[in-house]
Amino acid sequence: MIVRNIGARLGRRALATPLSRASFQAQSRFLSQDSFTAPPPPTNTKKQAAKTAFAEFTLEEQAEFYAESIEKPTPEFAASPAAEAWSATSATATETVTTWDPSLVDEEALKLKQQIEAIPGNFKLFKQTKAQTQKLGAGVEVRYIPEQYLRNPPSDASLEDLMAAQAHMGHNTSLWNPANARYIYGVRQGIHIISLETTATHLRRAARVVEEIAYRGGLILFVGTRPGQRPIVVRAAELAKACHLFTKWRPGTITNREQLLGGVPLTVVDELDRPLSGFEDHLHDRRPLAPDLVVCLNPKENMTLLYECSLAKIPTIGIIDTNTNPSWVTYQIPANDDSLRATALISGVLGRAGERGQKRRLEAAQRGVVTWKTPADVQGYFELASARAADARRRQAQDNSVEEQKEKDTFLSEDALKAMFGGDVRV
Repeated sequence: MIVRNIGARLGRRALATPLSRASFQAQSRFLSQDSFTAPPPPTNTKKQAAKTAFAEFTLEEQAEFYAESIEKPTPEFAASPAAEAWSATSATATETVTTWDPSLVDEEALKLKQQIEAIPGNFKLFKQTKAQTQKLGAGVEVRYIPEQYLRNPPSDASLEDLMAAQAHMGHNTSLWNPANARYIYGVRQGIHIISLETTATHLRRAARVVEEIAYRGGLILFVGTRPGQRPIVVRAAELAKACHLFTKWRPGTITNREQLLGGVPLTVVDELDRPLSGFEDHLHDRRPLAPDLVVCLNPKENMTLLYECSLAKIPTIGIIDTNTNPSWVTYQIPANDDSLRATALISGVLGRAGERGQKRRLEAAQRGVVTWKTPADVQGYFELASARAADARRRQAQDNSVEEQKEKDTFLSEDALKAMFGGDVRV
């Protein structure tokens, strides 16, 4: 390390001559200092006044100082047999070192010196540039929070939101369904890229469907059976006042619901969602309810559910990935169904749509406008109950008339008897 530093500061030629012990000691003391402060300059120089720092001496003065240290060997070395060899080479070393030549200085040392000298100017330029540009650029104000789509779902999804949620990522090109060609934007590194403009358009259409069904008083079912989709479907159902399913679909729940859902309790409500009494007999005998709309977040695993909905003529909404058959659902939303963030965003938008529909329905009900029709079975129960009530009232009226006639026959007066028999009557 010491020899290499000597060559860097004094030049390559200085290494060709022997060095004295005093020179090694001087270099060791100099390199051991942390602040890189040079030793006092030689006394025979005229430019030593008021100079203490190493950076204040020129390279010529430094070379002259180290040359003097090399020229003067120690007394022990002078008494040794090598003094004669040293005296023969000292003159050459003195001429080589004391004669200043800029080419002797290593280029790395000069480059380092220039960089150190440029630090104040560079720092000043940095401060000026920072003061001029600190108000420019885009501020990062919106940050992604994993639970943001659950706590506060958006009412609409922009292209930036869909891109951030990775809704555009499809499957490998070898797994695609050709029926999804109209939803695919292109291919990148063997992966199909879904068109986010198409996704946003279909998502708005599906949201409109959910809002109108909620406005008409329909029953909506949110289904998501993959791991991690449980809080997503529960939150969407809470917003839309709907039902949710996050476990495996039991086959026959729609087509054979009399056997599977026979014991599920039901309640009859009015237009303001207030429960009504007097329908116990009807609820005990009626068929279990079926959803008016099914929103499925993973159609690939719920093909049985979608098939039963098609048999019962129930409309469905599903997230269609590039490997899914889009004909399984009524309203397709082309997106990445493997991303929980994408499914949370889409279900949150649909849940907000259902919330808007429920709000519109209640506001209309307060104005006296009923936006939904009474089911046919309930209407039939109304007619039957009305007919039974009218028959009961008619029978009650007949019974009352008979009783009144009996009372009249029992308490006839003497004048009435004379009028009836046309003569004298003894009582």
